[in-house]
Amino acid sequence: MRSESYWLDTAPAFAGAQTGAVEGQVDVAIVGGGFTGLSAARALAMKGASVAVLEADRVIGEASGRNGGQCNTGVAQDYSALTASLGADQARAYYLAYESAVKSVVAVVEQEQIACDMTRNGKLKLAAKPMHFDGMARTCELIRREVDADVELLSAQETRAEVDSAEFHGGLLQRNGVQMHVGRFGVGLADAAVRHGAQVFQNAAVKSWKANASGYLLNTAKGSIQAKQIMLATGACQHGGPGWYRRRIVPVGSFVIVTEVLPQALIDQLLPQHRAYVTSRMIGNYFRLTPDNRLLFGGRARFAMSNTTSDAKSGKVLRAAMVQMFPQLASAKVDYCWGGLVDMTSDRLPRAGEHEGVFYSMGYSGHGVQMSVHMGQVMADVMDGNPQANPWRELDWPAVPGHFGTPWFLPLVGAWYRFQDARH
Repeated sequence: MRSESYWLDTAPAFAGAQTGAVEGQVDVAIVGGGFTGLSAARALAMKGASVAVLEADRVIGEASGRNGGQCNTGVAQDYSALTASLGADQARAYYLAYESAVKSVVAVVEQEQIACDMTRNGKLKLAAKPMHFDGMARTCELIRREVDADVELLSAQETRAEVDSAEFHGGLLQRNGVQMHVGRFGVGLADAAVRHGAQVFQNAAVKSWKANASGYLLNTAKGSIQAKQIMLATGACQHGGPGWYRRRIVPVGSFVIVTEVLPQALIDQLLPQHRAYVTSRMIGNYFRLTPDNRLLFGGRARFAMSNTTSDAKSGKVLRAAMVQMFPQLASAKVDYCWGGLVDMTSDRLPRAGEHEGVFYSMGYSGHGVQMSVHMGQVMADVMDGNPQANPWRELDWPAVPGHFGTPWFLPLVGAWYRFQDARH
């Protein structure tokens, strides 16, 4: 079993990185070479700006290359709860932002002709308990009435025809979703940014920056560069970084296993529609097939940070959950096991804007594949003088009480979620 991301291990190498020192002057310096930073770099370069992407390690080496590969419409919160807390108009606007995000990914793939095995299969949310199905029925009715007529409530029998497991009591099907090989997509996005004129530096961790008359001077591990504007696209990065952001982002470990290649007959039995799937528990699971017929199965597993030991422990938890859901996989070998960090906000909504002259977009809370690509393009428009393009511009972003960068409270949160799962 390999303790590395399947996406990164099976993606082509990125050959477009700058090999020299970080130096000179640019219009925009982007801190972070994941989907947000690369998407912003591409969009800004297409507007004629000179851009330098400064990545501490390898492009898409963190969340962008270590996720579950889900790319679907749907806010991180339950839509009914979001409507109750924010009102129908705001909830609708946020739902449509996620819908636009999926379209942004599709447009980039098609415009740049990125070979990433993209398919359009939609997402099925699975009711783990009868009461969860009752809630889905209310949510489905609200979504159909308010924002998206193309959703469908599936009965337990219809769900069993989609997912060959006895664990579920129905499901909510949202058709606006795609699947792709996120590693190949990420390298293709980096190639596209370079093709349009952006410079991408790897192993160029930003140590500090300082405002001056011409903008900002950034000091990196490979030298210094002058920029008129800065954009932070660092997500849950735990290596340095301004404390203002770290107090507002809770880094939560998310863990993934990928099986060996499965027989086609078994795949056709288990998941004949090849959708993306997520369960309704607070500590739930998500799963999908990879382009080469493996099952990817992930989830929080343990409320802990990702490291070699933690990933291995979480892999055992995930394998047990997978076999409980699909006893047919009891003898299937696990080829990959890895972890990563999700950049959670307290309300699970993204944050983007400007703080002390520095632009930022982060806090995607487990929905980053689509939203990061979309927000990179949106922030390019914002930095070009159109702040109204940002759908999250009205949101406050208070610090998480008692949080100063290290999430000491994660075991307590996990215990509370397990308690809630047992009750509801």
